[in-house]
Amino acid sequence: MLSHIGQQDENREYKGARGSKFFIFPGSALAKKSPKWLMSAELVETSRLFARMNARIEPQWLESLAPHLVKRNYSEPHWQKKQGAVMAFEQVTLYGLTIVSKRSIGFKNIEPHTCKDIFIREALVNGDSFIKEDFLKKNQKLVEGIEALEQKARRKDFLIDEQQLVDFYNEKLPESVMCQVSFLAWWKKAKQKDENCLDFTKAFLLNESSSTLSKKDYPDTWQQNAFTLPLKYHFSPGDTDDGISVIIPLGLLNQVQDIGFDWLIPALRFDLVVALIKALPKALRRNFVPAPNFAEACLAVIQPFSQTKGSATQHKTEILELKPALAKQLLRMTGVRLADDVWDNIELPMHLTMNFQVINENGKLLDQGRNLNKLKAKLQGNVKASIKKVAEKGIEKTALTTWDFGKLPQSYERKVANISIKAFPALVDHKKSVAIELFEQEEQAKQAMTLGLSRLILLNIPSPLKYLQQNLPNKAKLGLYFNPFGSIAQLLEDCIQGACLYLVSDYQSQNKDDKQGTARTEAEFKAYSDYVRAEIADCVLACAIKVEKALTLRHDIAKKLKGNVALNIIQAHGDIKQHHESLIHKGFISESGIDKLDDIIRYLQGILRRLEKLPIDPNQDRLKLIDVNKANDALNALIGKQRQDLPLPEEVASCRWLIEELRVSLFAQNLGTSQPVSLKRIMNHLKSLDN
Repeated sequence: MLSHIGQQDENREYKGARGSKFFIFPGSALAKKSPKWLMSAELVETSRLFARMNARIEPQWLESLAPHLVKRNYSEPHWQKKQGAVMAFEQVTLYGLTIVSKRSIGFKNIEPHTCKDIFIREALVNGDSFIKEDFLKKNQKLVEGIEALEQKARRKDFLIDEQQLVDFYNEKLPESVMCQVSFLAWWKKAKQKDENCLDFTKAFLLNESSSTLSKKDYPDTWQQNAFTLPLKYHFSPGDTDDGISVIIPLGLLNQVQDIGFDWLIPALRFDLVVALIKALPKALRRNFVPAPNFAEACLAVIQPFSQTKGSATQHKTEILELKPALAKQLLRMTGVRLADDVWDNIELPMHLTMNFQVINENGKLLDQGRNLNKLKAKLQGNVKASIKKVAEKGIEKTALTTWDFGKLPQSYERKVANISIKAFPALVDHKKSVAIELFEQEEQAKQAMTLGLSRLILLNIPSPLKYLQQNLPNKAKLGLYFNPFGSIAQLLEDCIQGACLYLVSDYQSQNKDDKQGTARTEAEFKAYSDYVRAEIADCVLACAIKVEKALTLRHDIAKKLKGNVALNIIQAHGDIKQHHESLIHKGFISESGIDKLDDIIRYLQGILRRLEKLPIDPNQDRLKLIDVNKANDALNALIGKQRQDLPLPEEVASCRWLIEELRVSLFAQNLGTSQPVSLKRIMNHLKSLDN
């Protein structure tokens, strides 16, 4: 009867014992139901092989009914940590039909030798077990130490082969040990005789050919000023953190400077210099062949800390940049001069550039990257939030309209978990009030402080609007209606704010001996307020008269730009529209500064002069515009290289006015320029700032 079992196949056909195939007889009660498994009383062959007198069965019943007939196969022996034993999958068949396809069972009674090998490899060597014995912790720690050496040296030949570790345990353990339970039972007795019998040694784990790594060449930390930052080594080409990573706590991110990291660690410096030489264009590279020899000779001379300034008693060591130092040494050796930007667009192997990992107070990775300044800009909000989190209550204040908060410190420092977090408090302008906020960068605090101090002064002195209405000429009052940006009140508010900013800056320049550079106490604030109160009325009046002239000129330019435009001057019209809108816009007075209003008037007059000459010789205008665009492109490229988390440096921002003077010299020479200017002068100046 057991040979009359059947398993449903396709199209109502059944697979039978020993490869036979049959159908349920049409008159059978199961003919329309087609169970997955059945047993038949008889098989009758007519036009086909039919099963008669059938009954539905479950395949699980067959194993217990025919233990002497079933065949068992085992596959995929594997370690299971939860079971603490080696398991495998069992397949049970009867007459070629699979009645149990994949059942998980213990493997120790089937192949004890295989179980012992898998147990040693997975549980003891790879540590995938719940065994908490001291020898295993010591061994794992030793192995991790050797693997750390491999990460540092970027080699995989320090640690002996895994099979040698398996053989070590195999020699020590008896054949009866093949799972966690049997091992612990044996070890409980064995450690009483010799508790060190399963201990690895460093000499055993290290390959004979491997060499030791010095801490000088492979340091564990990076020192910058008072900060000691951990280094992490990772050898996995293609991974984001391949190479060396500096671990920076979020609270220190604003204090770590992008200085010295381009030198990497001493062990990789030779490979780095060789890569830089090989990255040069072929015309230059052939002067430094063979590259390894030149790299070795250069590194024998140049060092990261090699310039000392000052007297014998007071000296200061500078940190040099690698690329300029290398270019200078190659010049000394060969006489071949390399351009300052020769290495700007090269791509070094990832492991030859420092990686920066920023972690929070819990050690969790927030972000990482190869550009520290971009990382700072990206995490700027996180840094500020972390500073606010650890700051003492009462440091930051809001809704301030008078100086009633005592002394405002120039910097604020607090030590948290052995990390000294530094921030810079400053007044922040909120229009109708000011607030004290903490900034992660001193430059940000200075910029905010100037605006906040000006706003607090304006909140504490009489408004000059009444004086302005009484003394402003009627012509100027009418001219202010040419303001295309909002109401007259907003324009006058901009005049007042611009005048206050100018007077605050003027008072600071008159008191250069003040090291703080701005008001930090109530007495200093009062001195600023008194000076601004005395001067602001006349200053705002003079400002409003100049603004009226600028708005009138802007109105004249807008009228000339209306109407049909010929194709040969359409490009010039587009540039003029963009140019005059960059000079006159909402908030231009406080943004540009009232000391620049006379120049802005001259620039607008230059635009009118250009419009007069444009129809006469449009081709000449186009050629001059090419020079202006070259200067603008160079300035935009320089701005793009500046740190995004800091205000634009004043020396870079002021280059905008050099290009305005260039426009005057090209399009309206008769108006004159404030200083000698040309495209070449501007390009050289921008290049010097870039360096």
